Amino acid sequence: MTPQPTSTSASTSTSTAPSTSAPRAGHRAEPFDAIEVIRAKRDRQQLSDGQIDWVVEAYTRGVVADEQMSALAMAILLNGMDRPEIARWTNAMIASGERMDFSQLRGPDGGVKPTADKHSTGGVGDKITLPLAPLVAVYGVAVPQLSGRGLGHTGGTLDKLEAIPGWQANLSNEAMMDQLSSLGAVICAAGSGLAPADKKLYALRDVTGTVEAIPLIASSIMSKKIAEGTGTLVLDVKCGSGAFMKTESDALELARTMVDLGRDAGVNTSALLTDMDTPLGLTAGNAIEVAESVEVLAGGGPADVVELTVELARRMLAGAGITGVDPAEALADGRAMDVWRRMIAAQGGDPDAPMATARESHVVTAGESGVLTRLDAMAVGLAAWRLGAGRARKEDPVQDAAGVRLHAKPGDTVQAGQPLLTLLTDTPEQFDRALSALEGGYSIAPAGSAEAGTFVRRPLIIDRID
Repeated sequence: MTPQPTSTSASTSTSTAPSTSAPRAGHRAEPFDAIEVIRAKRDRQQLSDGQIDWVVEAYTRGVVADEQMSALAMAILLNGMDRPEIARWTNAMIASGERMDFSQLRGPDGGVKPTADKHSTGGVGDKITLPLAPLVAVYGVAVPQLSGRGLGHTGGTLDKLEAIPGWQANLSNEAMMDQLSSLGAVICAAGSGLAPADKKLYALRDVTGTVEAIPLIASSIMSKKIAEGTGTLVLDVKCGSGAFMKTESDALELARTMVDLGRDAGVNTSALLTDMDTPLGLTAGNAIEVAESVEVLAGGGPADVVELTVELARRMLAGAGITGVDPAEALADGRAMDVWRRMIAAQGGDPDAPMATARESHVVTAGESGVLTRLDAMAVGLAAWRLGAGRARKEDPVQDAAGVRLHAKPGDTVQAGQPLLTLLTDTPEQFDRALSALEGGYSIAPAGSAEAGTFVRRPLIIDRID
């Protein structure tokens, strides 16, 4: 059974507002003009539904030029949008493509199988999707996890999974639906049919200094997630040096905006604000993050990865109507691992294959004894990127085995000469650039100092938005 794509191309407004440009021969008359839309937002006016529907649809088909949409994006960055505007903008981007429909999924009792998904705004060492999807599937909830690849210092879920020999990211709609029916979870690449307007606009924002516009971030994420068709969505909004949102106030604004968008669209949506001042877990890379995820599925792994995986699973299950269960039990007793192994094999991967190992390594040691009070996520992410674990452009290759292994986390006591980090790569000429990224990226307070004695790390889960 395939998800049924619904043709939802954006409708053209029937407004009688005059266009400031006369139609050329052979071209349809446009109900609006890009300049009037730009001016409206420049002058801090609320855009009408018709203006929003038209400008998104017209940009997608090439009537609104890149330079005009750039000007509008900058006006939105500077002057913002209110909740109705953001909701309408999001709906217009959804309408540019297809919507998935999972209503034909059936559970053992013949009823419609609930669906739940998670989205993270990205960070360093964030491998949570890997153990989370099979964990939630244990309890009869379907998890259609459409994921992407990394860019810059943040890792991509598909890059990690492609480090598993044979694993394939691209699935047809039919294969995805079959896997959801038989196994309950799938992690794969999103098709090009979901919110194509967003793909075009995101590329433009990336080169015009408008990526930071919260209305455009929220609508970019939520247009794809709503079009994906899940019934429950839990958002993991990262906050800190290694996150896109550096401050708690900005992260909270983004989280609340996205939760509102989801609920307005009929999706049961909630969010967590989580710490990204420090990398998540003890690895940042591709193959090494897969190995760490398998440790979690085997009932072990770093405490922070386990904590966040279980908390997100609880919220996804609760949103899908599954209560009275403790997902931590399915990690401990091997049920989540069983689903993981079947998921990997279903997409051509070998769950027993050894992971790639870097040919070269370099150990960074503590220069003094004391308490590690800071390990900057951005510094570690940049180092992993420069070692080959990430990419600067979408078409760049990545090294499966490259990355950074952490031997201590903030709050740990370390001794002079003790390993703090191990850098891994197949291209040792990159060590110098990786080491330069780590300069000033960690701090050790002498034992007995006031700083060491009063150090308290920020909680992993900072806030909850229900």
